[in-house]
Amino acid sequence: MSDTSTPFIGPNDTITLAEYAEKAYLEYAMSVIKGRAIPSISDGQKAVQRRILFAMNEMGLTNQAKPVKSARVVGDVIGKYHPHGDTSAYEAMVRMAQDFTLRYPLVDGVGNYGSRDGDGAAAMRYTEARLTPISELLLSEINLGTVDFMPNYDGVNQEPIDLPARLPMILLNGASGIAVGLATEIPSHNLKEVAEATVALIKNPNLSTKDLMQYVMGPDFATGGHIINSKEELLHIYTTGKGSVRVRAKYSVEKLARGQWRIIVHEIPQTTSAQKILAQIESQTNPKPKGGKKQLTQEQSNTKALILSVLDRVRDESDSEEPTRLVFEPKSSRQDPEEFMNTLMAQTDLELNVPINLIMIGLDGRPQQKSLKDILEEWIVFRNTCVTRRLQHCLTQVEKRMHILNGRMIVFIHIDEVIAIIRESGEPKKELISHFKLTEVQAEDILEIRLRQLAKLEWIKLENELNKLKEEAQELMHLLANEDAKKKLIIKEIQSDSKKFGDERRTKIEKTERSLLNQTTADEPITLILSKKGWIRSRVGHHLDLSATNFKEGDGQQQILEARTVSTIILLDTTGQSYMIDPAEVPSGRGDGIPIATLIDINPQAKIISMLTGEPEEQVLLTSSAGYGFITNLEQMMTKMKAGKNILTVPKNHQALVPILLHDDDLKNANLVAVSDETRLIAFPLNEMKFLNKGKGLQIMSLANNYQLQYVTVTTQDTYKLHIKNRKNTSVETYPISDILTTRGKKGKVYKSTHPIVGIS
Repeated sequence: MSDTSTPFIGPNDTITLAEYAEKAYLEYAMSVIKGRAIPSISDGQKAVQRRILFAMNEMGLTNQAKPVKSARVVGDVIGKYHPHGDTSAYEAMVRMAQDFTLRYPLVDGVGNYGSRDGDGAAAMRYTEARLTPISELLLSEINLGTVDFMPNYDGVNQEPIDLPARLPMILLNGASGIAVGLATEIPSHNLKEVAEATVALIKNPNLSTKDLMQYVMGPDFATGGHIINSKEELLHIYTTGKGSVRVRAKYSVEKLARGQWRIIVHEIPQTTSAQKILAQIESQTNPKPKGGKKQLTQEQSNTKALILSVLDRVRDESDSEEPTRLVFEPKSSRQDPEEFMNTLMAQTDLELNVPINLIMIGLDGRPQQKSLKDILEEWIVFRNTCVTRRLQHCLTQVEKRMHILNGRMIVFIHIDEVIAIIRESGEPKKELISHFKLTEVQAEDILEIRLRQLAKLEWIKLENELNKLKEEAQELMHLLANEDAKKKLIIKEIQSDSKKFGDERRTKIEKTERSLLNQTTADEPITLILSKKGWIRSRVGHHLDLSATNFKEGDGQQQILEARTVSTIILLDTTGQSYMIDPAEVPSGRGDGIPIATLIDINPQAKIISMLTGEPEEQVLLTSSAGYGFITNLEQMMTKMKAGKNILTVPKNHQALVPILLHDDDLKNANLVAVSDETRLIAFPLNEMKFLNKGKGLQIMSLANNYQLQYVTVTTQDTYKLHIKNRKNTSVETYPISDILTTRGKKGKVYKSTHPIVGIS
């Protein structure tokens, strides 16, 4: 629950609706964040999970106990600690029992607890549950004074604020949740690796995240799989606390008779299922026209032809012995198995991205994105607090017991006097306290001693116990007073738990190139024709005579681009949005083509200004009429989103200018030349521009009032050419660059002419 509370509004009090709504929404947001969706760094649990574990522990449902009906557990949880619906509590308990969801399940479920193919669990009246052995890591110290308790929702019972986790459960099982304004995606990790990293950080607090990743290799999913990211990519994720890993299925090639073979997939990414993969293949091999269409799109037809050309049949042979067994049979045994799987992984969830967002509730009660080192550092602080409180609790209990035993020693030393006082005194308790200087607790214990406990043998046992307690008290006081000794104890316990509960890594981590879709068309030269009104078509071949090309009335040619059918075509619009199209989807023939809006989701107010193609590393100059720009490469402009990607930030009332592909010579000794509609000219070395992934860029020319940048070019020559519009035609005039050469961001030099400039080269 939130720490804030809405103040009582009396009949004479007033508060604006905006103030009330702001406060109420903030309370709701914090309640969702802290009470439902985001786990705590201390024990790695959300509120409902913590309450389920505590309730089951209070019911005595340890791993040695007989399982009870899940309905009984849920009833106890919602009746005492979690005042919400039984469905939400049961679903949380089911998730905690699924070995394909949690890396280390905390609930031992008996009965149908669902499957990874999306099958739901049986009703709670049919299933049974108890705690797993590994739940000891969260509950074994719950009654040793390690954590604080708070009243439950009705104040009748007490529930723990945190569970005294003996290992960083936040990393072991991970978490997933969506709150108000933020979400968390914490993957599971290997227990042994996390334990080793924690011990290493306790021994040397100066270790960096990079150092810790010598122990924690990366996520370790419950269902295994193969992470193909590089070490550098994983380091960036665990340093920033955000990113994604590329996970693919694990498979083997099964040899058959007469040179035949088939692929057996036995591990798939955790976030998908066998049924989903089969459904994806079915939708691609037997596609349905998209909404509002009568025929398949070119993309659907290409994908169908591709899959059917390599895949003969697929079936799911999963059973209780092999939870995942997908069998893929190729169209021909002459195919390369690696290329065969590459095609399938590129088209299905056999390979996919798994997001990582390390957001959790810190020890300060605030949600925050943390690095691997931050997580382990903060958990070590929590563990140190738990161990300190446990030692103090144990010392208190030992001292209480020693106090009782010291009182009993008096009984044995003065047995006759004690018996006489008890026999003759009207108030023996007060008499004992007064006569022997006892405390009330000691006197009460003496009065409750049985006669057989006064035997000589009992005296020997008493003396031995007292000696042992004295030694234990000395050890506890030593641990509490000596931080190094306490650290050694924590390390020893972590190593012991790791040895007891640790297992081998399931998820393989090895850098591999991601699967890319094989080409479905022949590699042929092609010429793309873009009209001024946004119609696009293609012609086969290069160096074509397009003088006789016809356009719709009022339309005309904007750009001709020579490419290949397997090329990637990048588009840039006036708003700075970049898009990517497949030239195979552009119709060929003598028609007018198709509107570009059928291939991309472009803003109706925007217009495509340029088509680009080339290698991903080729660099390009992006500029806007606002007088800003930067250098990037084609890879940064690529996107699979039909709605495009904002690559160039264009201010209001301005637009992007035609981009310029750069060559190696340009980057070394070229000059950038620009002209504004104020007819000012500027030139400066291109190397003054900065390489950016996206953004507004650096100032090219300082523009006064509402003037705009009109044209930009890049040249390695000593001269530049202005295209001047005269009354009848356009003339080209050549000028030396030295006349306007300066540094970036200046106003430039005024070009005095009565005729407008319509271009620069």
